[in-house]
Amino acid sequence: MTRDKINDLCAQHAGATLSDPTVELDSWKVGGKMFVCFGDRIDGFCTKTDSVETAQMLIDAGAATKAPYFHKSWVLVSFDVDAEEAAHRIATSYDIIFKALPKKTRGAIVVG
Repeated sequence: MTRDKINDLCAQHAGATLSDPTVELDSWKVGGKMFVCFGDRIDGFCTKTDSVETAQMLIDAGAATKAPYFHKSWVLVSFDVDAEEAAHRIATSYDIIFKALPKKTRGAIVVG
């Protein structure tokens, strides 16, 4: 999995925007809220899970590690993950963040 491929997977989601891209950090947001983040200093991408317990389960199963600098409900998924799992983790994170947006903000995003 490459940085470009992760960016491609994130861009497929309605209303997803690349926020403040720099040489070191790519942060993908929907409705102004981050759903994926990664950069040059870590080997993977950070995604949101629905709970601390789910994050811990993924960590215990070896599917992810603790996301540095993030809340315990976020995990770090290795770039070594297969494309299907990467797409799933990104879509899950997007859905969690999207559903938590205010109704007016969600309504302004065209989901197709």
